[in-house]
Amino acid sequence: MPDAVSTATTVELIWLKDRLQRWVRFGRPADETIHDRRRRAVTFAPDAVFALVHWEAGDYGTTLSRLWVLRAVQPGEPFGSVPFVNPGAEVLLDLKTWVKVRAGLEAIDAIEALGIKLERVCPDHWRHVSGRIAVAEPPSPYTRARHRAWLSRKRLGLVDEDAA
Repeated sequence: MPDAVSTATTVELIWLKDRLQRWVRFGRPADETIHDRRRRAVTFAPDAVFALVHWEAGDYGTTLSRLWVLRAVQPGEPFGSVPFVNPGAEVLLDLKTWVKVRAGLEAIDAIEALGIKLERVCPDHWRHVSGRIAVAEPPSPYTRARHRAWLSRKRLGLVDEDAA
């Protein structure tokens, strides 16, 4: 049986004021290692869902913006390569450019305003948000009714966890 450390997904975070920032927008890390006052690493247990934001700026403003919603994978499960995430994760949402990242953060804020724990949102909704924002269309809102339906399907075993 693999130990918790070998099955964890590690995310490298950094904060360099006005230059480079990488932070977790939501999710529950299982552990944290502080390297120095600007750098730390957080680890997520298998199946944990979390959002990672990456932002960089140069002399003339923002040069790079990324938002991912990721699921930490089980040992032996396939995964996507994601910068700063070791070994990788299942990518549920991937947005590039500040306009799209801002739209993704607004979708996250709207769900959070409903009082729903973001890490429990239906994975298909994150995929939907990613696809809609990628083509400059607004995503459908995630509602309490949709969330209850998702949790009921999950509880009844009507969801293939590998496909969800």
